[in-house]
Amino acid sequence: MKKMIVILSLLFLAACQVESKETTASNSEQIKVENQDEEIILENAPERAISLNQHVTEIMLALGLEDRMVGTAYLDDAIHPDLKDAYEKVPVLAEQYPSQENILAAKPDFIYGGWESAFQNEAAGSREELEKFGIASYLHESSNIKNPQLEDVFQDIKNIGKIFREEEAAETLTSEIQSKVQEIQQNIPKQEVTKKVFVYDSGDSAPLTAGQNFLNTLIEIGGAENIFGNLNKGWATVSWEEVAEAAPDEIIIIDYGDTSVEDKKTFLKNHSVMKELKAVKEEQFTIIPLSEASEGIRAPEALEKIVDGIY
Repeated sequence: MKKMIVILSLLFLAACQVESKETTASNSEQIKVENQDEEIILENAPERAISLNQHVTEIMLALGLEDRMVGTAYLDDAIHPDLKDAYEKVPVLAEQYPSQENILAAKPDFIYGGWESAFQNEAAGSREELEKFGIASYLHESSNIKNPQLEDVFQDIKNIGKIFREEEAAETLTSEIQSKVQEIQQNIPKQEVTKKVFVYDSGDSAPLTAGQNFLNTLIEIGGAENIFGNLNKGWATVSWEEVAEAAPDEIIIIDYGDTSVEDKKTFLKNHSVMKELKAVKEEQFTIIPLSEASEGIRAPEALEKIVDGIY
């Protein structure tokens, strides 16, 4: 019996040594990720990251990366309740975009931007300039392409998982999002006629609405039709007459900025053209916060609201 115990112990130690060597080898390999037709190559996972824009901040926090963040900035609305404790561990550098001076003061080794505007001169500066400071960067691709699909969002999440050597966490997160989306889809009632949706972002004289952006994708996943989904751009300004002619069954109002949802509703109810629409008269309004309309972890929550509003 003693001999068997010794042999088993030796086998266990050998297995641990093999696993340790594999882990060491894995961590010593370069990290390579494609982003905007360029290859990001890192020797080590970032330890001092900054996130700019809410949806990418929430991705980092959902991956458990708050201890590797030295700053964050630019919330559209309240941080996701499930991530509030993690968020409070991260220094907030600015209400909107911090200056490059403030960013450099935090001594980051990585910057994750949600929108191209994060890398403007008035914000972090260009990615090429940041590279000269020894700072790697990643632009959330699904937020900066036309007609982004869920798979594009998942690829961004997996890329961030790979950059921080948290591939398993990224795989788990994307699987959870996919499962929730599929569950919502299964409960969508069958319709003989496809429901039509108008997205109202902002605008008085002419409305800014969703073309081929992520909201359009979620509307389609929900079995409905975005009345301006044929526009060859993400966001577009149209006319109120075009909206009325399309006669939407549901109106999605994006909640953000200085104009409140109630003010937007009041505007639609009093508008000379819009007040005649059945959807406005019956107040067929679905409210989506900007954080849910973005290409992040909240896709299931946005989809559920869209589906509940339409059906």
